Amino acid sequence: MTLLEQYIVGWRAHDVDAILATLTPDCVVIESFGPIYRGHDWVAKWVSTWLDEDGRVIDWTIRDVRSSVEDETAEWTFRYTWRGEEKSFDGATIAKLRDGKLSYLREYATTATLYDWRGAFR
Repeated sequence: MTLLEQYIVGWRAHDVDAILATLTPDCVVIESFGPIYRGHDWVAKWVSTWLDEDGRVIDWTIRDVRSSVEDETAEWTFRYTWRGEEKSFDGATIAKLRDGKLSYLREYATTATLYDWRGAFR
C-alpha cells in the first residue's frame, strides 16, 4: 500500500493519528478549494475541526495510483457528508515524498459533473 493510500485509509477511518503518521512533521497539504495546512499541528487541527463539524468520509475510492521513490499521484472519487449534506466529486492528488513520508500533498477537484462532449456545450 502506498503512503497516499494509507493517508486515504486514515481519512476513511476518521483517524487523525493515522493521517499524521503518513506526513512529515513539516508537511504542506493543499485542498482543492484553496486552504493550505502547514505542519502536523495545523493538519491535526483541520481534521479534528472537520470531524467535529459533522464531516464524515462515506467513501474515498481510488481509481488509479502511481508511485515512485519521489512522488505519488492518484485519481479518486470522494463521497462525504458535511454538516448533514451528502456530496461527491472526482479529484486527483499529487504528492511528494521525503524521508519515507508525504511531505507535500495537493488535491485537485472537478468543478462540474463529467460528461462526454458531443459537439455542443451545455
